Amino acid sequence: MIDGRKWRRRTVAFFIGLVLLCGTAWADQANIFVYHRFGDDRYPSTNISLEVFRQQLTFLKEDGYQVLPLSEVAKRLRLDKPLGEKTAVITVDDGYQSFLEGAVPLLREFGYPATLFVQAENVGGRGYLSWDELKEVRAAGVEIGNHSYSHLHMVSRRDGESREEWLARLRADIVRAQQAFRKNLDCEPDLFAYPYGEWSPEVVELIRDLGFKAAAVQTSGVVGPGSDVFRLPRFPMGGPYATLDGFREKARMKPLPVLSIVPENPVVGDANPPRLEIQIDPAAGIDAGRINLFIGGQPQGDVRVDPDNPSRIVVQAKNPLQGRRTQYTLTAQGPDGRWHWFGRLWLRPEVPE
Repeated sequence: MIDGRKWRRRTVAFFIGLVLLCGTAWADQANIFVYHRFGDDRYPSTNISLEVFRQQLTFLKEDGYQVLPLSEVAKRLRLDKPLGEKTAVITVDDGYQSFLEGAVPLLREFGYPATLFVQAENVGGRGYLSWDELKEVRAAGVEIGNHSYSHLHMVSRRDGESREEWLARLRADIVRAQQAFRKNLDCEPDLFAYPYGEWSPEVVELIRDLGFKAAAVQTSGVVGPGSDVFRLPRFPMGGPYATLDGFREKARMKPLPVLSIVPENPVVGDANPPRLEIQIDPAAGIDAGRINLFIGGQPQGDVRVDPDNPSRIVVQAKNPLQGRRTQYTLTAQGPDGRWHWFGRLWLRPEVPE
């Protein structure tokens, strides 16, 4: 027989252990960043200065971060292996010339890997890397990912196009890119980045069926336990976001421990503004009542906590979404004082780019 005091001590110890275990799990994370142009002031919204990029890499080195290729993070997620608490990933979209000229020398200097997602149709075009230059990039330790052939809007159907015709068109475009990689680089990438960051459940399933092992979006957020390898969030590093302070803040951000999301589909239907319901892990110690909601960088939404289930939160913008792509950003401070981040993309395909 166990007396009451021993039973209480064992019960308290069990729950303390459970909280510590969950806290350790949610500390396991990877913060992924996406860049486009380097040292090219002609396109300020997608550019980062080489001086700031060097500062960011220096911060990672001095603060003790491990920098992994995206394939390694995806592999660890699939195998349920630890990511580490200080893990960063450098990804680059489109394949502009400035990556080779500006970023690659710095990556070599610091000994850091990167993942370059290439839009195959533009290879060799004005301002873009050629196939020979992409070979040079690969030799420098950069892994190549597929960014589609024509950089199409994957969630948009053409007038009169059936679901089957739409998916067949997407498949043909991606396969065409894979064929170009095989012909010119003697490889078929198994990583994918959705053009414009746009996806839907059908698009994700297509990418999975085509044999890719992981895919990246452009929604900001932190990869943590249970993250979907076919919807890996990335913090953008271009324009006003391309600063040392912004990079440092996001590198130190933790994942908001979201266990479920309703609805799964980011495409906005008839209900606009859309309503998002999430369930957060109570063991993480996040005060749901203090979660912040930002829309377009501004606090323009409502956050409601279910009184019968304090881990269930419903958020909604106050006004209908106007743009083609809009993100709900949820942040909250954890018990240790560090901030947690979760981003949810909403899409309105009927709005032209």
